[in-house]
Amino acid sequence: MCGVVGYVGLKPATPIIVEGLKKLEYRGYDSSGVAVLDRDGLKVEKKMGRLAELEKALTGKELDATIGIGHTRWATHGRPSDVNAHPHTSNDGRIAVVHNGIIENYLHLREWLSSMGHEFKSETDTEVIPHLIEHFYKGDLIEAVQQTVSHLEGSYAIMTISKDQPDRIIAVRQDMPLVVGLGENENLLASDIPALLKYTRQCYLLNDGDVVELRAEQVIIRDLTGQVVEKDIFEVTWDAEEAEKGGYEHFMIKEINEQPRALRDTLKGRTTHQGDKVVLDEIKMTTHQIQGIKKIIITACGTAFHAGLVGKYVIEQLVRIPVEVDVASEFRYRDPIVDKDTLVVVISQSGETADTLAALREARRRGARVVAITNVIASSVAREADDIIYTWAGPEISVASTKAYTTQLVGIYLLALYLAQERNTLAAGNIKEILNELKAIYAKAQQVLDNESQIKEFAQQYHKCEDAFFIGRGLDYAVALEGSLKLKEISYIHAEAYAAGELKHGTLALIVENIPVIALATQQSLYEKMVSNIKEVKARDASVIALAMEGHTEVEKVADQVLYIPKTHPVLAPILTVIPLQLLAYYMAVYRDCDVDKPRNLAKSVTVE
Repeated sequence: MCGVVGYVGLKPATPIIVEGLKKLEYRGYDSSGVAVLDRDGLKVEKKMGRLAELEKALTGKELDATIGIGHTRWATHGRPSDVNAHPHTSNDGRIAVVHNGIIENYLHLREWLSSMGHEFKSETDTEVIPHLIEHFYKGDLIEAVQQTVSHLEGSYAIMTISKDQPDRIIAVRQDMPLVVGLGENENLLASDIPALLKYTRQCYLLNDGDVVELRAEQVIIRDLTGQVVEKDIFEVTWDAEEAEKGGYEHFMIKEINEQPRALRDTLKGRTTHQGDKVVLDEIKMTTHQIQGIKKIIITACGTAFHAGLVGKYVIEQLVRIPVEVDVASEFRYRDPIVDKDTLVVVISQSGETADTLAALREARRRGARVVAITNVIASSVAREADDIIYTWAGPEISVASTKAYTTQLVGIYLLALYLAQERNTLAAGNIKEILNELKAIYAKAQQVLDNESQIKEFAQQYHKCEDAFFIGRGLDYAVALEGSLKLKEISYIHAEAYAAGELKHGTLALIVENIPVIALATQQSLYEKMVSNIKEVKARDASVIALAMEGHTEVEKVADQVLYIPKTHPVLAPILTVIPLQLLAYYMAVYRDCDVDKPRNLAKSVTVE
């Protein structure tokens, strides 16, 4: 959930660390801090609040250091405060640590260390780490870190520096992302690649149990037993500007507008030249294995979970295999019925989502084959899955996911069509028809974006409301859930989504005069029923904004306002339907003066349980 950055080289460390933290502030922004080693020893500065507060605190301070570590925090243990902010130091003040993750046995360790005279200043789990390193330090920082992590239970990406060995950073990874950036006479560490791109495109991607010794002129990676580990250099190919706002007011609106490109890129190269078959070279399953699948489970969190719900409808319709969809945080605790005939599909934008990664491991432990749909090459999910479908969305910085969701849908459609193709559950002509529509979807997405002004008018009209409802049937219900999530997570408007057929089973009690109801009616087979449901809420004096497909104008007779999406195959409608909902949430949040890219209490990459 937090972001960590480290630098050792010949340049001033502090500005480089702060610049890197700016690229990671989406991972945590309750507080931030840096620790550097200069000729006078270890110096720590940390502040509650956004990174700008730390920058103010650093202004005018002479930190003559070429080595240091930094952190942006998303609070888990202890409220946001200067004291709870990272870095944390050892009892003797000679060692500093930054940490992303959770130490599950910290209370036991804290009691043990306290019994030996260690005094703690913060409420955090992290503070036990520098105290443990101090306890085990006998002149070798690497050895002290190795002994420390042998006593830790939980997840961590840890960086540490010591006054006694001022030329190196020692770092270790377990279940948390950590990347080494390789430079000339300088090397860096970070939670995520965007923090490194200003300085290098050559990286080492670390695995669990890797211990890094980072010096200006050398990087040595060992395992927990001390054996040297050889790594291939990973060359970053995407454009650094993709991680910048590019003239937009917020990352979210930039990423919403990037969806046509992201959709096109995700589909590119994944069909035959004739456009009649899906080509997924990333899927290594044989036809025999595919035909042996008896059940599919999709598991994910948040927005990715909503993509999975679309996947359930699509796969069951096209492939005729029963599909379950699980919130990843529940999957491994419900003793799921999973075996070698089960295909588990995990979906994660970052590829580091802790609950999704745990579900993946549980599925594999039970004998299932796992397909991952993820946006990050060489992420933990990508490395541990049996098969991978990458979504070429590019970096997504805003906490509220947009282009990741729509490209995840493309990944799901490709998987569904590929399975249907291999199991002969869909005629070749039908596959080609859907693929042709899928190839055209990015241009139709742009048409939706071109009607942005109409959505801005809706947002201006309704942004002062404190409650809103979303209704839909079939695939529209799955998209309604995502629209509701977008609205509440960035505008703080209480929003709920319901299957429209459930209105009379309780929900109608909440419909009052002028309350906005967003009604999705893109599915032809359910269109008449949705019109009836809209009449039900209109009879209670709700204000209805309807979303329908072009040509289905009957809805104008019952809704207050109607938005139309371009005509497409009904199964693909979710890609187009969600874009107006993203825009509506965005402009509602803007008009309410909310912090769109960094909504309160949320972080982009949820790497703790």
